[in-house]
Amino acid sequence: MKVEVYKRLTYGCIVLLLAAIIFMTHIRDILESNVTDSIDIRRASIATPSTKFQNKVGNTIRILRATTVTLPANMQDEFCKLKSLSPKEAHEENLLLESIAWPPTPPLSSPHSLNNTSDPAHSSFTIIPKREGGQWHVGDKLEVLIKMSDSQGNPKSSGGDVLFAHLCNSTLGAGMAGQVKDYLNGSYSAAFTLLWEGSVQVKVTLVHPSEAVTELRRLNREHPDRIFFKSQFRSGPVSETTTCNVCLRPTQQPVCNYTDLHTGEPWFCYKPKELSCDDRINNFNGGYQEKVSTMEKLFKSGVNMKVSIPASGPPSVIVLPRQKGLSDANNTSVESGPSGYYYQGVWRALGGTTVHQFNTSSAITRCLKGKVVHMYGDSTIRQWFEYFNATLPDLKEFNLHSAKQSGPFMALDYDNNIMVTYRCHGPPIRFSSVPTSELRYIANELDKVTGGSNTIVILGIWSHFSTFPIEVYIRRLQGIRRAVVKLLSRAPSTLVVIRTANPKALTLYEALTNSDWYSLQRDKVLRTMFKELNVHLVDAWEMVMAHNLPHNLHPQPPIIKNMINVLLSYICPKKGSCKKV
Repeated sequence: MKVEVYKRLTYGCIVLLLAAIIFMTHIRDILESNVTDSIDIRRASIATPSTKFQNKVGNTIRILRATTVTLPANMQDEFCKLKSLSPKEAHEENLLLESIAWPPTPPLSSPHSLNNTSDPAHSSFTIIPKREGGQWHVGDKLEVLIKMSDSQGNPKSSGGDVLFAHLCNSTLGAGMAGQVKDYLNGSYSAAFTLLWEGSVQVKVTLVHPSEAVTELRRLNREHPDRIFFKSQFRSGPVSETTTCNVCLRPTQQPVCNYTDLHTGEPWFCYKPKELSCDDRINNFNGGYQEKVSTMEKLFKSGVNMKVSIPASGPPSVIVLPRQKGLSDANNTSVESGPSGYYYQGVWRALGGTTVHQFNTSSAITRCLKGKVVHMYGDSTIRQWFEYFNATLPDLKEFNLHSAKQSGPFMALDYDNNIMVTYRCHGPPIRFSSVPTSELRYIANELDKVTGGSNTIVILGIWSHFSTFPIEVYIRRLQGIRRAVVKLLSRAPSTLVVIRTANPKALTLYEALTNSDWYSLQRDKVLRTMFKELNVHLVDAWEMVMAHNLPHNLHPQPPIIKNMINVLLSYICPKKGSCKKV
């Protein structure tokens, strides 16, 4: 009897031991299959949501890369998780948010009536007569008063409308952007310095009524994922596609965490059902979530979106030559004034670099001789690569078999020792397809640049961030700025040029995803973020605003040529003419 009991106990212990060994082996396999890389938190602070496996080594936490994560489904109202900031960065973010704070805008009811909405047809602007009377002269200040009314003709009593104002003379090929001030009571003003002789016509445009801004704010708060992305996963004959984003709504489906280990930039994809997170091969624009807004009537071309406001009196003035004894406006600079203006189709900078004309391919080649030009950003920077590629006959593009939208691209002129490269910025990027191996963050790429007096770095990143909370953009720029600071520290003679945002044509889709209001906010953040660094700006915003050509996400060739002239004037300035913008 005792022998039988002993045998049973021994058998049971063996079974338990075998089960424990199998269980531990299974856990080890799971850990090994999920761990593809790790990072020391003391070296880089990364905010990753609910990482499934974490190992402590002494006091150092190791965070796994490309892990499978399951997020709780009760986080729908705060699913857009941002990486944490240092106290200094958080303070900067608060200051940036204050600097772009928009006036309060009216609440919206559904269905919404346009009766009380700002209406350009019932609004007007008036050129304020010269204070001392008399005629207008070059150098005078011209001010315009704008009065907004609703569709019933009733004066508006609050601000928040998005208004553009500029001066132009199409015959002279002249134009400049104005500064619009909101008095928060339905009245606005636009100020200009008169810079050329002849006729000057004032144009004021309602981009969006204040009520539309209310909706644009809501969309970025409640639907930052309305433009979504996808990734294809492949292993052998098995292929799956899932949705990806910075802001990924939590479900019961596990999530692959692709947060960049160096920059901390977040990116997530729903995990495929069969394949692992490491089987991801590309990223592409997945589409747009329709019916996220019931306020389409607020975004009607020709009605209340990018519509000219009529003048209540004469819309133009005649400007006479400068009065004797007054200084030349070209030699003065006002902090809040325009960065430049067009005359005879040529951009003339104010208070900064003298813009020279590089009208021949040989002139451009002489400027770029011995130079390496690295371009990073979106398609508005790719335009510049395409300009050089098309303009310089000796600059030959090397076939990297890259996708037409995303690149990377490289062009070489062996005889003149010129190299020009382009690489798109990391996700979010709305291009058709980018291989995962080419999904590079600008900050990481800048860390690889040696730099020096023959190196030019060009950055342009703004449009693909319009649908996200502005904090996502701020964090991206903070990372890029850190990389720029390091680059200029190790190679101070490196020339860094930043292209700003620009207004564009607006359809309903563009308004709800790429509105000029979104671009304006990001443009302000971009300028402030890099203001104290030794970098130079190409003011695409004003160069598009001031031109008589229609607004376009990708500005037309005459504007691009002027932008390139500004760029080349930074690279090859005449002695004593180049100043930081």
